[in-house]
Amino acid sequence: MWAALCAQARSAGAAGNPFSDDSARAWLEKRLQPYRVEAHDGATDGLITGYFEPLIEASRTPRGAFRHAVHAPPADLGTRVPYWNRQQLDTLPAAQAGVRGRELAYLADPLDVLLLQVQGSGRLSFTEPGGTRKLVRLAYAAHNDLPYQSVGRWLIEQGELRAGEASWPAIRQWARNNPKRIQELIWANPRVVFFREEALPDPQLGPRGAQAVPLTPQRSVAVDPQSIPYGTPLWLDTTEPLSNTPLRRIVIAQDTGSAIVGAVRADYFWGWGDEAEAQAGRMKQGLRMWALWPKT
Repeated sequence: MWAALCAQARSAGAAGNPFSDDSARAWLEKRLQPYRVEAHDGATDGLITGYFEPLIEASRTPRGAFRHAVHAPPADLGTRVPYWNRQQLDTLPAAQAGVRGRELAYLADPLDVLLLQVQGSGRLSFTEPGGTRKLVRLAYAAHNDLPYQSVGRWLIEQGELRAGEASWPAIRQWARNNPKRIQELIWANPRVVFFREEALPDPQLGPRGAQAVPLTPQRSVAVDPQSIPYGTPLWLDTTEPLSNTPLRRIVIAQDTGSAIVGAVRADYFWGWGDEAEAQAGRMKQGLRMWALWPKT
């Protein structure tokens, strides 16, 4: 069913006869039927958050402030389930032995390490000999098999932030105001993500999501694959986080995440850069969603 429809789409939008926005919409409306996404209890209202691909200054070797490592998967990762948690990796010699020699890069801010791990991928900028810049991508490779715990939720439970305030900008501001508690904040999330380094020949291509295709800014979303199959076109009805203006558009389910659980739940990929970070860091909006399925 989908294979035939995709073949028709490729033919209709072939070079020399590309879709316009209006013709693409008409083509989809003619061939796809919307089905409202509901939770098991019949609830139709859910939650959408945002994510992005960070761009972070990094060093190949520890120097100055650049002393917070991001790691490739440890060689002994499969021998211990779950693997060491974040606090153990920071403090126990036995745990540190597992990641020694697996350093991919060093960052200047421990919150950037956490941000990379929460977002699942990122772009690192290195200064090469001679002063040239080199961009690489860190892509998700594995994790330590421990549950993700939101540091924003931890700050709310500690009475440091009010509910609804725990955005990344607010978390960073709290860290600047409380430098002696940053380690405590970071240890509140025991999950550690490990990465692999990839070349970045085309900076306009997004990271690969769980569907193994590059994500498209503002057109790709992460979902719970137990509720929505990868590749499903979805119609979102929500609002933008900064302006609160309506955000209604077709997106494709192409990724997932440990915090994305349930049917009416999505994580919206904003892309990369400062604007993407500002939008993603504040996005926590109500959501209604329809799955678009081929008409029979």
